[in-house]
Formats: sequence, C-alpha cells, structure tokens
Amino acid sequence: MSLITITQGVTRHPDYRLAAPVNFSLHRGEHLAICGPNGAGKSLLTDMLTGARPLLALGMHYDFGEGVVPRPSVHIGAVTFRHVYGSSEPAYYQQRWNRADEQEFPTVAEVLAAARQRAERDGAPAAPPQLWQALGIEEHLEQRVNLLSSGERRRLQLAQMLVRMPQVLVVDNPYIGLDAEARGMLTEVLQRLAELTTLVLVVSRAADVPPFIDTVVPVSEGRVGEKMPAAAWREAEAAMLRHLPALPPLPAAAVATPVCSDVIDFSHVTIRYGDRTILHDLTWCVRRGEHWALTGENGAGKSTLLSLVCADNPQGYACDIRLFGRQRGRGESIWDIKKHIGYVSPEMAATYRKSLPAVDIVASGLHDTVGLYRRVTESERARSEQWLATFGAAHLARRDFMRLSSGEQRLVLLVRAFVKSPSLLILDEPFHGLDEAVRRRARALIDAYMAHPSRTLIMVTHYADELPACIDHHLTLHKVKA
Repeated sequence: MSLITITQGVTRHPDYRLAAPVNFSLHRGEHLAICGPNGAGKSLLTDMLTGARPLLALGMHYDFGEGVVPRPSVHIGAVTFRHVYGSSEPAYYQQRWNRADEQEFPTVAEVLAAARQRAERDGAPAAPPQLWQALGIEEHLEQRVNLLSSGERRRLQLAQMLVRMPQVLVVDNPYIGLDAEARGMLTEVLQRLAELTTLVLVVSRAADVPPFIDTVVPVSEGRVGEKMPAAAWREAEAAMLRHLPALPPLPAAAVATPVCSDVIDFSHVTIRYGDRTILHDLTWCVRRGEHWALTGENGAGKSTLLSLVCADNPQGYACDIRLFGRQRGRGESIWDIKKHIGYVSPEMAATYRKSLPAVDIVASGLHDTVGLYRRVTESERARSEQWLATFGAAHLARRDFMRLSSGEQRLVLLVRAFVKSPSLLILDEPFHGLDEAVRRRARALIDAYMAHPSRTLIMVTHYADELPACIDHHLTLHKVKA
C-alpha cells in the first residue's frame, strides 16, 4: 500500500521547483534513502513529501489508513539539523557561553515535555519509551539546551520526534555531529525504528546509508530518479569520485601573519557552568605552523575550548590564556584576535540566517561580521569570488544564501573561513552535510593551504578519514567525571 504518491508533482510556488515534475511513491514498511550531491534537490523533494511545499492540482496523494485524516503534520515526522531551538536559534550563538543569559533557554526535560503535549494534542500514538531512552538523553534532562554539544543536540532532536510514532519518519543527515559510539547507537535505534514505522533518510554520500537500507532514490540536478539498489548507487558514486578535477592555485594572502612562536598557550585552564565542569586543568600549547586534530566524544568540551581560542567565551578573561603571544584581558579587543582567525562550526551553520548573495556572505569573513555592515569593495568581492571558485562553488556567488540548500550554505561558510587567508584556521566539523566530492576537494585544499610554514590548523571531526594529510599533532578531550 502506498502511503505517499506523487504524480507529475510540481510545487505551487514557482521559486521552489525542481527541474522536472516528480513521480514518486513510498509504500508502507518500505525504508529508503534519498541520495544526491549538495544542491541536487533532496530537501525540496522531502518538503514535497511532508507537505511543507504544496503541489499544483492533484499531484499529491496520502493514504494513512481508512478513516484517518490525511494530515501530513500528524502522520509524517521530520528531523532536520536546524530544528533544535526554533525561533531562538540566533540568540543561541550569542549566548551559549554566557551563563547569566541561559534562563532564556528551556531544559532538555522541558523540551521533551512540550513535545509530548503536542503529540497528545494531535492524537499521535506514542513511541515505546525504551526507544528514545536508547538515545542516551536521560543524563542531560536538567541541562539547558544552549549548553548541549552539537552531538547532544542531535540526540535531543531525535528524542523529540520519538515521543510520538509517526507513520513516516524522515531524517535529514542523521549522523552529522555524532561521535563513533553515538553513530553506532543511532544505527541500532534507526534499525529498530524501521520495524515500527516507514523510514526515509536523506543523505549526501554513500557512507551515510546504513546497512539495513537497501533502496535509494537518486536526486541529481533537480531531477528525481527511479528507485535503485543502494549497492548500485555506491558504485556510481565511486566511479564519479575517480574523475574529480584538479585543484586551481590558491588566492594570495590578504592578512599579515603575526610574528609569534606560540599561537595558543593554555595554562591550567578550567571552565565550569554551575555544577558541571567542562574543561579541567587543561594545559595546551600550539606553536606556529602546527596542524592539530582535536577529537573527543560528544560533550567532551571541544567547542568550549574553541570558544576560548576565538575569544567568544567570557570565562576566558579569568583563565591563564595567551593568544598570538598576548595575554587575554591585557587590553586587546576580540577583533585584534579574530583578524588572524578563520573559523567555521556547526553552530555558525545553524544560526547564520542572512538573506544576502553568497559572495557577500563570504566577504563578511574579511571583517569577522555576521552579515555585512559595510559596503563590499570591488577588490573584496573579487577575492571572495576567487575563493568560491577555488572550492568549486563559483556558481553560487550571486545566489541568495537563504535559498541555497543546507549543504551549499555550509560550503559557503567554509569558504568564508578561508577568505582572508588567516594564519590560524579553526575548522569545527567543517564537512557537516557535504557530499563526498566536495569533502575530498576541501580536504585537498586544506593540505595545500597549510603548506605555508606560518599557517596553523585546528580541526575537529568525529571521522578519522576526514582529517587532511597535514595533521601532525592530536589532542583528545574526555568528559570530566562529576
């Protein structure tokens, strides 16, 4: 029985249409992955499935059972990376490190309670409690959501959805932000979910299709293909990756490199939020020209550490920290520090909501602003376009950032981190949601960029195969035991 059928589907809004009408069916008990490169149209297809983008005429048909109201919002659950804080997301990025402001955010328990109330109001059946408990969310019930790590927030999103049991569950990029242990746990949870509901995963690369999914719907250049075996799609992706274009030369440096031997020097640094200790007695020195991999389980304090380096965390003033040879709190402004740093993170991708051309988003990295607050010069725009072209994204330059796919947005923000040729490049899980071809190009560009002896790298990732070849130092953080 087909739960969802689309016949020659075309969205009502002309600005949100694929290159060709869509023909698609999803049967009860069927589990599939919607796969394709960044910008292919995967998100638009899922918006059509969930009813977020209504179709013209009679192109959409739902059948959730005899006598059941075909209201998609009740029977179809969707989990996407941005739906953690709702309308509070922009405030999160500014307030994450400020303990005094955290009362504006609910606790994990309050978020789950609200989800239960919505499910009860809609008359949605409840999921087995042990299913969402398997996500390991109970230990975080009293924490406020702005203090969760990106991986912990991902678990919370899934727990919110599993309060109810929709007939169809759509999960966009389920594995991003999760450490190896959490990815294994999630695969087990998804496999158990597949016994209870119809599951649709949306992914950008073959590595993110779990073993129990054997059917793929390919999406490419705005066209939805016929269903195919997952093994065949993996072979097609591997064939494409054997023919990637050569890298162009890198743009020239834009900012002078500070003269100092130690870029970062932490001495016995401890960071606490209430009763929770995030970092304890950390001593760490990064010298100019070193390339560090920063690893650790979800919640180990990686993002907190980076917030100290980027001068975003007010607790840094109370710690013994030297950045670029200068003691924190001795008169330098955060802009004196940031002008030497290129930075991208999952939080930035989740909260950067500016309706500007992509080239202007990249140019904002020249002045370390969120959005543009000064007119972009012709030379700055040309430089931004050059960096976009270097990453294979020249075609995005004039497009509205808010109209890009989530993968394209993350790529633009990654380019933004490079645009001023910073002496310190901080990449916090930079490949979130990027397809395999883009990842490989970006990894090669990082290696090429770091060939300059005065450039320093700190990169966070939960995937060892994402690390560039230039990595020569490792720091692994562990959760501080209570």
